[in-house]
Amino acid sequence: MENTTMPTISDKNKKKIKEQILQILFENNLNSLYTSNIAEEIIRDEEFTLILLGELEKEGFIKKITKNSDGKTYLARKKWRLLPKIYSKYKALCSDFA
Repeated sequence: MENTTMPTISDKNKKKIKEQILQILFENNLNSLYTSNIAEEIIRDEEFTLILLGELEKEGFIKKITKNSDGKTYLARKKWRLLPKIYSKYKALCSDFA
């Protein structure tokens, strides 16, 4: 049987991927995105993306949305969005470069 373990991704590359995730969430700030949507955008599998999203949540950059607009709890899927204070800082940074 073949060894199917994934190669280790360096911390430097994980940081770059997290930056991509933050950029995607910034660009879609009016909409919370599912893990699968983010994974598709950064061309990574959902499991790895979910790990990075969890790390970003612990670091205080993003928030996991646990209920839909009707107040029902998401059972399997997870949605994500930037925290408002992070969005404001990111927007200020972007306007400095414009």
